[in-house]
Amino acid sequence: MTRTPTLTAPPMAAARAQAVVKSYGSGPTAVRALDHVDVELRRSEFTAIMGPSGSGKSTLMHCLAGLDTVTSGEVWIGDVPLKGLSDKKMTALRRDRIGFVFQSFNLVPTLTALENITLPSAIAGRRTDPQWLATVVDTLGLRDRLHHRPAELSGGQQQRVAVGRALAGRPQIVFGDEPTGNLDSRSSGEVLRILRESVDHLGQTVVIVTHDPRAASYADRVLFLADGRIVDELRGPTADSVLERMKRLEA
Repeated sequence: MTRTPTLTAPPMAAARAQAVVKSYGSGPTAVRALDHVDVELRRSEFTAIMGPSGSGKSTLMHCLAGLDTVTSGEVWIGDVPLKGLSDKKMTALRRDRIGFVFQSFNLVPTLTALENITLPSAIAGRRTDPQWLATVVDTLGLRDRLHHRPAELSGGQQQRVAVGRALAGRPQIVFGDEPTGNLDSRSSGEVLRILRESVDHLGQTVVIVTHDPRAASYADRVLFLADGRIVDELRGPTADSVLERMKRLEA
């Protein structure tokens, strides 16, 4: 009997999408947010996703992170296909393999910085590796702020705590949805440098959606979306080269 080969993600991919379509609605009013997208996100690499408003960049990130389901196509986190996972297994995968950093910091106001950082592990009933936690805290420069609550921290410090929470469980990949969107330029630079250092020194894989060419310049690779498709890619970006590509897309 001929056996149909099973598709698996290549070993170097932290996440992968193949022929992904995401549509909202049905019939003539249906909106296709993603149109047969193929992308591979390599381990220990920093990727930025950019595009005009409505291009599908946030939808792509949400589908890659298992926060939204695809209409058709396949998505993997590492070697795990997301299609067909039960809610329980999807929750476990997001908890164990994925870190999230959002534009709004999403910190618990009654908890200290340290308690916010270790909260996902505490909820899962696991102890955070103390050596790894110390490495993350020192990389974030939060050693003297661990016992402060969010209201006692600046916006940049709060987002650093949010990054720490994403990194503390040693996830396979960290997704950031406009992670510097609520920060001033100085705090934004601090957070981006930390994400860059987490890739360079901690071996982390980071993927962010951003509209800011300066933020994208911290990445190893920038993917450009338009009308639900990846239409361009830039390696070794600078703020100027990203801005020039964006101007072409929006022309």
